[in-house]
Amino acid sequence: MPLHTPLAPASEWVQLSTTDADWAQADPALLGSLLAHMHIIRGFEECVLELAGEGLVHGPAHSSIGQEGGAAGSIVSLTTADQINGSHRGHHQFLSKALGHIAPQGLDPKAPLEGAVQQLLQRTLAEILGLDQGFCHGRGGSMHLQWVEAGALGTNAIVGGGVPLAAGAAWAHKHAGTDAVAVTYFGDGAVNIGSVLESMNLAAAWKLPLCFFIENNRYAVSTTVEESTAETRLSARGLAFNIPSWKVDGMDPLAVHLAMQEALAWMRAGKGPAVIEADVYRFFHQNGPFPGSAFGYRTKAEEQEWRARDPLALLASKMQARGLLTAEDAEALRQRVKDSMAQACAQLLEADPSGKPGKRRIRPELWPSPDFRDVGVRGDLRELQGLRAEEAATFTGQTEQRKFVDVVADVMARRMETDAGIVVMGEDVHRLKGGTNGATRGLRDRFPDRVLGTPISENAFAGLGGGLAMDGRYKPVVEFMYPDFMWVAADQVFNQIGKARHMFGGGFEVPLVLRTKVAMGTGYGSQHSMDPAGIFATSPGWRIVAASTPFDYVGLMNAALACKDPVLVIEHVDLYNSTGLAPVDDLDYIIPVGKAAVRRSGQAVTVLTYLSMVQHTLEAVEQTGIDAEVVDLRWLDRASLDWDTIEASIKKTNNVLIVEQGARGTSYGGWLADEIQRRCFDWLDQPVQRVTGAEASPSISKVLERAAAARTEEVVQGLQQVMRDQGRA
Repeated sequence: MPLHTPLAPASEWVQLSTTDADWAQADPALLGSLLAHMHIIRGFEECVLELAGEGLVHGPAHSSIGQEGGAAGSIVSLTTADQINGSHRGHHQFLSKALGHIAPQGLDPKAPLEGAVQQLLQRTLAEILGLDQGFCHGRGGSMHLQWVEAGALGTNAIVGGGVPLAAGAAWAHKHAGTDAVAVTYFGDGAVNIGSVLESMNLAAAWKLPLCFFIENNRYAVSTTVEESTAETRLSARGLAFNIPSWKVDGMDPLAVHLAMQEALAWMRAGKGPAVIEADVYRFFHQNGPFPGSAFGYRTKAEEQEWRARDPLALLASKMQARGLLTAEDAEALRQRVKDSMAQACAQLLEADPSGKPGKRRIRPELWPSPDFRDVGVRGDLRELQGLRAEEAATFTGQTEQRKFVDVVADVMARRMETDAGIVVMGEDVHRLKGGTNGATRGLRDRFPDRVLGTPISENAFAGLGGGLAMDGRYKPVVEFMYPDFMWVAADQVFNQIGKARHMFGGGFEVPLVLRTKVAMGTGYGSQHSMDPAGIFATSPGWRIVAASTPFDYVGLMNAALACKDPVLVIEHVDLYNSTGLAPVDDLDYIIPVGKAAVRRSGQAVTVLTYLSMVQHTLEAVEQTGIDAEVVDLRWLDRASLDWDTIEASIKKTNNVLIVEQGARGTSYGGWLADEIQRRCFDWLDQPVQRVTGAEASPSISKVLERAAAARTEEVVQGLQQVMRDQGRA
């Protein structure tokens, strides 16, 4: 018979409940602020649902009515320096954090609502209605509320999507030596999402001051907690990661406050993250002004039971019992909030000229201009003004033949030496003499606190990097060991990092560099070999650079690190051990954004290529004797392509061959060929032709891997085909 020894979690897990003594001892000012916060939230949400019922809210209206106690209870004692983010149902958290920012001394429930509160309500309502005076100029709507100055980092429409970003904010607070914390709010539907669990592990491993606040309202749309998980006590998730966890009645705002006070003490002491699970209940359906019972997944009896536990009524009754408030005071507060919302509506709405009695419409002059549509997808690059630009052909400094990968490490070391905000992170970047290929060689020894070897959790550490970038104090350089791994972090890469600047109004900077390497020819097979350029080129917000020489790598990486947009830096294993001219001691120049390089002048055909295929193309031109003009694109994203150089070459040659190595399905050249034919149709003597890999991803077999990728031989064939199709071969 084997011996069974009971095991216990290493961290504390408690259920916290208030006592009569807690209510008797609670600071009257605290209780008053809680009541004011909750009434303002309630009145705001009721107004939103009213407008949604009138058809004036374009898109969803995820009401938080019923859940005010969890938001106000956890936020009322936070400082402006503390930061929060949340889910698609985040109006209550946003408003409470904003109220704490504009009234840090608290709110008196008996006092008039001041001008700053009125302005907050109007701007928030304007955002939900999609209007220009909203915090995100109407782009965020109900689901993407952000006010960075108030410590509200942005609510998020992707379930669990904001959690890794909050980890980045928490890392910034810790590394900066402050006692500020981050709080990330998500629901019961998110607790089993990979990004949430990965972030819990990373936050615990690095002892980040991050509170994982679970709003357990029992329903992910209409699916119950019991249907979703075998462990319905969701705070139990923290135990797996050695995170102390609290379970609390979220309909009791004082209990939530007391739990948060304990969690804050833990986090501010530098002990790491905390988990709080608050049991709450949304009084309405997932979206809109109807109860869940109207859709058949909840009973009216259940809804009545929870409505009887309204956190606003509970708090008012407790304050009345202590003589701090009268029923008339509570009703007066409610009326003041209604009046404030009516005032906000009056400033945003007007009578519909259709003449139908009582029908309203949004004031036409308040809509954002259609010209604002694309503004802020990326920045205007003013941050690069004044930086010294160089090209190898005109560089006057000392150069020598150097190995490509050594230059990769050296330019990063130089930038980390001059910029204390640069942080490098990724799997094994701190070990193996510079990661798997030596690209981070020597960095951990020189900058031990800024070279972070991460767990295998791309969603978490990519999102953490995104949160760092959005914080603004640090410049993360995130490494994906292989570009194929972007798919496990696709939400953070594309939905979060790539879209954030535009989504939150255009004035928001996301200075992040993502490094990765193409590994075709190494025998690593289908899941380690792709070229990501084509995927990123079709995703808004990203800039893309690809260097074919050591000299260019210095300038392109420097430009990427100076840029306030997210930049993908693509490398190639074939180039790492190659040599080329590189500066000896000048690592401070840039290659300007949007500047290609003509590697060979010619008259017969324009060849557009990048990375290792530049050399393969030059070899093919030499073998065939075809007078091709070879253009090394260097900057690959839509906004940064050097159309001046491309069009000048096409006008001369009247033929185009796009050369790349990767699979045809994820090809970069597919969209580029389409764009060239739109722009340059009148100058083309034949359709744009392409050299790519095969349809299949590279296989492990050496023979099959070679058959799946393009190299010199395929470029030779492509050049010859261009000539044959013109009758010139």
